[in-house]
Amino acid sequence: MTYWTVLAQAATQPSFLVSMMPMLLILLVFYFIWFMPIRKKQKALDELLKNLKKGDDVVTTGGFYGQVVKAEGDLVILRLAENLKVKVARRAIAGLQGSPEDKGDR
Repeated sequence: MTYWTVLAQAATQPSFLVSMMPMLLILLVFYFIWFMPIRKKQKALDELLKNLKKGDDVVTTGGFYGQVVKAEGDLVILRLAENLKVKVARRAIAGLQGSPEDKGDR
């Protein structure tokens, strides 16, 4: 092969960036469809956990329904029944009772 033949073949092949463009676009679309809603939901849960107050009806990740008696630091004391109080980690709260996440609208 001569120098001119190699140059002609190289000129007809697209560059690496152009050939990778469809894959990059697919990854970008995947990011916006998959990861953005997850981040939005996580921010909403973080805000909810930060603003827990006495009297809020909550659901834990273990499936317990209770009412917040006291929330301080990383601990939350829940009343599950009349004479039953439990300490749970703030991160163990899945959401408020009656919220869309609680009804299975995922």
